[in-house]
Amino acid sequence: MSADRHWTASDIADQTGRRFIVTGANSGLGEVTARALGAAGADVVLACRDTNKGDAVARSIGPRAHARQLDLADLESVRAFAHTVDTVDVLINNAGVMAVPHRRTVDGFEMQLGTNHLGHFALTNLLLPKVTDRVVTMSSGLHRIGRIHLDDLDYERRRYRRWPAYGQSKLANLMFAFELDRRLAAANSSLKSLAAHPGYARTNLQGHTETMQDSLMSLSGGVLGQSAEMGALPELYAATSPEVTGGLYIGPDGPFEQRGYPKIVGCSARARDRAVAAALWDKSEKLTGVRYPLVRE
Repeated sequence: MSADRHWTASDIADQTGRRFIVTGANSGLGEVTARALGAAGADVVLACRDTNKGDAVARSIGPRAHARQLDLADLESVRAFAHTVDTVDVLINNAGVMAVPHRRTVDGFEMQLGTNHLGHFALTNLLLPKVTDRVVTMSSGLHRIGRIHLDDLDYERRRYRRWPAYGQSKLANLMFAFELDRRLAAANSSLKSLAAHPGYARTNLQGHTETMQDSLMSLSGGVLGQSAEMGALPELYAATSPEVTGGLYIGPDGPFEQRGYPKIVGCSARARDRAVAAALWDKSEKLTGVRYPLVRE
């Protein structure tokens, strides 16, 4: 990124002939990302739970966009989706849930950890031999409130609290992105793994707490939040820029990283804890039954 100008979606290079998978692309940041990639000439797979909405978005993008069913809260669905993919240049792990009531996935995982982290962990490792360029995983500034509780990831013994649970899942996303890049480097792979976060973007992600917080977040988002088009810029930059290297974290350049244009941002010290990241990886393999497919050459 040049120091004297801001990067925008208009700076995306021609993506003709390149295929992207965007999870959760039927709405919000995922939809904006899919549209921008389609406008740049890419083939885009909209991997989403609601294929009716996904099909509508894909049709509006054009003939190079297609929706396929993927429920990250169901590992059988993740495996079925991965089986349909032959090759992909870039995987964007965009989908997520935020601060939802205490619920469990089909496989019995706490919903936020299961959807945001474990579903994407399984998807990425199943697809990794088919990826040709990079993996981008969405985290959040709220990873800073997260703690990885390896002895009780799923809130089986702890009292469930929706925001700490969200913070744990987003910290897990970030640690996964960093650990994946370390493993790729150790295997002498040319693939890259990056992370991004959108700042405070106005999307439908904020409306599912089923409490008064929904109204408060809607109000604050309208005043303080930036558009989904702006919020999607960090993941679009991470996914398309030829300048980025693996292991980077991209977010907005404004105050407190809440809004603005893409830049390389910092993270909590916990996100860089290699020992915890390795232990989380091992735990994630056991929980999902999906193992890292690349070995050192």
